[in-house]
Amino acid sequence: MIPLARKTLLYEWFRFMPAVMAVGFAGVLLAVQAALVMGIFGSAAVYVTASSADLWAGYPGTQSVNFGRPIGQDVEMRLRMDPDVTAVEPYIWVDGDWRGSAGASGVSVYVSGIDTQGSMMFSRILSPGMRQLLQEPGAVIIDRAERDQLRAGNDDTAWINGQRVHIVAALNGLRGLGGVNVITSLDTARMLQTDGAQGPSYYVAKIRSDAKPATVAAHFEPDPRFGPFSVWTARSFAKRSQLYWLFDTGAGVAVLFMATIVLLVGAVITSQSLLGVVASSAREYAMLNALGVSHRSLSRVVISQSGWIGGAGLIIAALASTALLSIAAAYGVPINMSISVALICTVLVLILALVSGLFALRGLMRADPTLLLR
Repeated sequence: MIPLARKTLLYEWFRFMPAVMAVGFAGVLLAVQAALVMGIFGSAAVYVTASSADLWAGYPGTQSVNFGRPIGQDVEMRLRMDPDVTAVEPYIWVDGDWRGSAGASGVSVYVSGIDTQGSMMFSRILSPGMRQLLQEPGAVIIDRAERDQLRAGNDDTAWINGQRVHIVAALNGLRGLGGVNVITSLDTARMLQTDGAQGPSYYVAKIRSDAKPATVAAHFEPDPRFGPFSVWTARSFAKRSQLYWLFDTGAGVAVLFMATIVLLVGAVITSQSLLGVVASSAREYAMLNALGVSHRSLSRVVISQSGWIGGAGLIIAALASTALLSIAAAYGVPINMSISVALICTVLVLILALVSGLFALRGLMRADPTLLLR
């Protein structure tokens, strides 16, 4: 019966095309939505993922990178005391109000103060030449896609928290969640602090190549001599930040709800399309039933057709999603698609097609041999 399903699809493809397009459309929605979710919420941890540090030391209970609080400078010494740690750098986080010109409305910015002599913070997007440019007082680097939003003056000057700064470079890959990211030196970041905070927000560390980050992070137990601090691996801290924005802010619930709606709508449309095809072939199925083919065998034909429809829909979804995501990337839209997420979308689309086939089996109830007498 399986060859019958394949041949029916091949010679009567126009009847199955609406179901194929429905599956493909659902697949495109899922893939694009997943890529946007991964890109948007993944940007919440761009400070971690764009850096090469293995460990992050910050205030205990910090939920996300942008909630950093000052920690004692003695924490640096505690990190350096560990034999597995090879390098330590301070990192200052400052909430800022950017004004492109006098009297202009403010733009919320996140200022990242980094060690210009270091090599860990933003090492994946920041070149050594750009680090040298930051040594100039008041120098800042922004994301290229944020230039229009920041509305800097003709000479690329602006004010952050009332202090004059100037843009020395613009790069890609710095866009974040909730505000505009700005990179500057440690000295400039201290100049922009308005709350009188003392000490950096974080210390980042590099460990020996043969050491495991999780094992080294476990070495740092609370010690009142160095003040309150906790140490996370870069991977766990990035995940911690992403999960906070995805679930604790409520935005992730809305995204998951939308994904569920996409699957339900796709299942309804696809099942109705398949049900229509089965209903239009009722006389053919009735004849097969009269010739001795059981309803169980006919059911396998419908399920097989659902699988082929799912496969064809996946091809359409893959091509369309690739084109749409390429266009989005060209316009600086934060997207990220991993192999694991793509596989999950593939499985969901196939399940969607098979479930739709199960719903369409109701049409076989009309495939009764008595139809041939009418």
